[in-house]
Amino acid sequence: MSDPITLPERQPAPEISVVVPVYNEEAVLDKLFARLYSVLDGLNRRYEIVLIDDGSRDKSAALLRAQYQARPDVTHVVLLRANAGQHAAIMAGFERARGRYVITLDADLQNPPEDISKLLERLDAGHDYVGSIRRRRNDARWRHFASRAMNQLREQITNIHMTDQGCMLRAYHRDIVDALLASNESQTFIPALAYLYAANPTEVVVEHCERAAGASKYSPFKLVQLNFDLITSFSMLPLQVFSLLGMAISGLSLLFVFYLFMRRLFLGPEVEGVFTLFAIAFFMIGLLLFAVGILGEYVGRIYTEVRKRPRYLVLASLSPIQTEKTQPKSSHKHAL
Repeated sequence: MSDPITLPERQPAPEISVVVPVYNEEAVLDKLFARLYSVLDGLNRRYEIVLIDDGSRDKSAALLRAQYQARPDVTHVVLLRANAGQHAAIMAGFERARGRYVITLDADLQNPPEDISKLLERLDAGHDYVGSIRRRRNDARWRHFASRAMNQLREQITNIHMTDQGCMLRAYHRDIVDALLASNESQTFIPALAYLYAANPTEVVVEHCERAAGASKYSPFKLVQLNFDLITSFSMLPLQVFSLLGMAISGLSLLFVFYLFMRRLFLGPEVEGVFTLFAIAFFMIGLLLFAVGILGEYVGRIYTEVRKRPRYLVLASLSPIQTEKTQPKSSHKHAL
């Protein structure tokens, strides 16, 4: 008679889950692993690290596999089939994170893993969402200016008050993560949405270092696109502003036409003001095109949502731990 098959024991859920999206970061991963695991081991709290490879084209996936083999007790690795974007990769990590507290961290080590304890202190104190503020940014000057400008614009048109929206080192209570996962938006700006869901949010000051290696994955175009997504996701104000502006310009244009008609009636034909008319026409055309672009952003979001396409596709998942969570429909998992 053959021996009965022994199923792996279900391990207790960790207290802390750290989600790290990875995209072409082979140059920095060894340093990340050395520091991150050391910090978490020193906390003397149950933890897990969920590493999401976002369709990297370098050796990042191989390094993640090797790290899983080195620390399979606390390491989960998810390999996405193609690049889905940082926020989609984080959502993939959220769907697999089991901890009571979930922390997000960039792989580039610009935010030191040693600051994780600061966020945990705030969560232990009863806060359900902890944002972070970079003490001194080590980025190009134009990024400083762009970040301040977008922060001010966002606070003016939404009720989201985040001092530093670009810092990925953040902490979430399990309730907030579950609320994020329940959101059906295909394009989710995670920090802003979490702030809206949080009942007791707060922020902490963290350090900010130069990249340990590699280059930033956010080009100026991607930053502009990200902020357009943020604005159109949380406010209708741009459409309302252009509606009011259109009404005002229409009224002024009617008065201007009446003024030109009266001049033609009393002074006869004139050609001296033709270039003024061209300037006014070009200004209105430019304004109209910009308004159409804003409208297109909203229509594009509607188009994206109605397609109901999955946020990401999973190529493989490395995890020895059995969980009660079912595989989400959006992931299309293929077991390794």
